[in-house]
Amino acid sequence: MSETVPDFAKVGGLLPAIVQHARTGEVLMLGYMDEAALAKTRELGQVTFFSRSKQRLWTKGETSGDTLGLVDARLDCDADTILVRALPAGPTCHTGTTSCFGDDVAPPLGFLAELDALVASRHAERPQGSYTTTLFEGGIRRMAQKVGEEGVETALAAIAEDDDALIGEAADLVFHLMVVLRARGIGFDAVAAKLASRHAK
Repeated sequence: MSETVPDFAKVGGLLPAIVQHARTGEVLMLGYMDEAALAKTRELGQVTFFSRSKQRLWTKGETSGDTLGLVDARLDCDADTILVRALPAGPTCHTGTTSCFGDDVAPPLGFLAELDALVASRHAERPQGSYTTTLFEGGIRRMAQKVGEEGVETALAAIAEDDDALIGEAADLVFHLMVVLRARGIGFDAVAAKLASRHAK
């Protein structure tokens, strides 16, 4: 949370808390926090609200297990709304969807962050039967070779094939690029940050 003090008195002791997926940017839900809920969120590292229906503090997932792990929280410019960035363990909504606003509200490019997280978990855990595991175990030269092959196939598709084929080859290229980056200890977010820094210039 930034150094600005939340203005709980402004709206009767409860501030709206917008929960956003820390990787994808997807809006997961809206809840309300009082001062105690915000303090407990910080203490537990699990997003906690003040339940207006139960009239008590309620930690998301306390019965379902579908928790929201706190990444950070910040206030808006008027100090009367909290933006909570969190990582969900399971669906956020009681209906089983990722977001309380439905499963089709994630930013389209947000999936790249999810895929990068999956590649990172494959790198760490090396599950048997996973194609990604076979890539990591093949070594950096084989991974680099795959990036080269997919790059050539993407270029050829751009010249001689239809849009669907080009999209498919581009998807293969991005995936294999993520794998070789991860093998070097680099997340795909570093590529995004480099592009952003170049754009800023």
